[in-house]
Amino acid sequence: MKMNIGLLVCMLLCCGSMKSFCQKTNQHFTHPAWSEQSNIYEVNLRQYSEAGSFKEFEKHMPRLRKMGVEILWFMPITPIGIEGRKMTSSDLGSYYAVRNYKAVSQEFGTMAEWIALVKHAHKMGFKVITDWVPNHSSPDNPWITNHPNFYMKDNNGTIIPPNPDWTDTRKLDYSSPELRDSMIDAMKFWIKTSDIDGFRCDVATDVPADFWKQCIFSLRKIKNVFMLAESEKPELHNAGFDETYTWSVMGPMADLYNGKRSLSYFDSVLQHNISTFPKDALRMYFTTNHDENSWNGTEFEKYGNAYKTFAVFTQTMYQSVPLIYSGQEVKNSKRLKFFVKDPIEWGNYEMAPFYTTLLKLRRRNVALAADASYKRITTANDLAIFAYMREKAGHKVLVVLNLSNQPQQLTIKDKSIVGQPKDVFGSGMKKLNPQHVFSLEPWGYEVYEY
Repeated sequence: MKMNIGLLVCMLLCCGSMKSFCQKTNQHFTHPAWSEQSNIYEVNLRQYSEAGSFKEFEKHMPRLRKMGVEILWFMPITPIGIEGRKMTSSDLGSYYAVRNYKAVSQEFGTMAEWIALVKHAHKMGFKVITDWVPNHSSPDNPWITNHPNFYMKDNNGTIIPPNPDWTDTRKLDYSSPELRDSMIDAMKFWIKTSDIDGFRCDVATDVPADFWKQCIFSLRKIKNVFMLAESEKPELHNAGFDETYTWSVMGPMADLYNGKRSLSYFDSVLQHNISTFPKDALRMYFTTNHDENSWNGTEFEKYGNAYKTFAVFTQTMYQSVPLIYSGQEVKNSKRLKFFVKDPIEWGNYEMAPFYTTLLKLRRRNVALAADASYKRITTANDLAIFAYMREKAGHKVLVVLNLSNQPQQLTIKDKSIVGQPKDVFGSGMKKLNPQHVFSLEPWGYEVYEY
């Protein structure tokens, strides 16, 4: 009951009537022009180098740009709470326990250095988004003392964490109009101060959708920001988010490799996603990220010999603006610790050519734009082979994946494959027709560009 009253107050306080507010916020925003054929690289700044600083990361930007990276997503750069830190007080704590929404953590550098990094990144052609934590703050955030009405409380009036395990955080209460205004103001601060291009919003599912509609409408008065929700709720696209996660597809990928699920099940999950989400939704496909790597296992633990195959899938799938996580370009095989210093062991970037091939293909061929058409292609062995065609404006990309642990030979009768496309991971042009025999090793992949 308390939340309903608070929301009603918020509605009445909004400029004019609620009807006029809804009319304004329901207007359709287009995705930023640069986003639909782009890609995202998640920066785990703490583990990126021994220093873990903005300045040290800048040294990596030329190689990332050469690799084809376009959007840099930085995990939270705000100060981390001291009270209630996980493990011991001497550890660095969780990025996601925010002590101050309008400052930079000294662990990474200064605000001036952050502003300089963003400016440099823009000159190089990158876009920059930052991780935003709207669901909870640290227990020693000044809001706790100055604005206790910003927080959820139990029946005894004690401010509580979002769940029993997140003891280093406290849950924010969006029935408070003042909290809503303060959160939007803090997000505007980063756009105005450092000219960032958007936000990845942590635990976006647990923040009311009507807040997101209000918030994103307000932010886009300043800049047409790119908004990525850590959520798989289709309705958040209606609230203004550009992109959502695809956990529901990622899980079956691992299950498929481990023999727990069939290819037909995998395809059914994919089709459900396509039919459930808006046609203009962007979806973030990935094989790993900071949570998956630290808590659920590396991509090699989860996908074994299929780690490249599923990477090809994530980079070429319908609606995808895909993710690469820090260290994937060096075949990082360790789980990076979350609360303490555990730097990535950079080597010879052995996976960089593989990702460069995919990222450059995405950029030059409009058939891999998020809105390019998708058609699964029937083969002689649909129990093992997953083939599909992406197409737009006369350009096509054919993807053939062997999602089995056995070698496969097959033909494809679909006439859409006919032509002399470029063999993206092979050499030169290939003449494809219904008589062509595709030979794929276990968990093999082939990609053709028309």
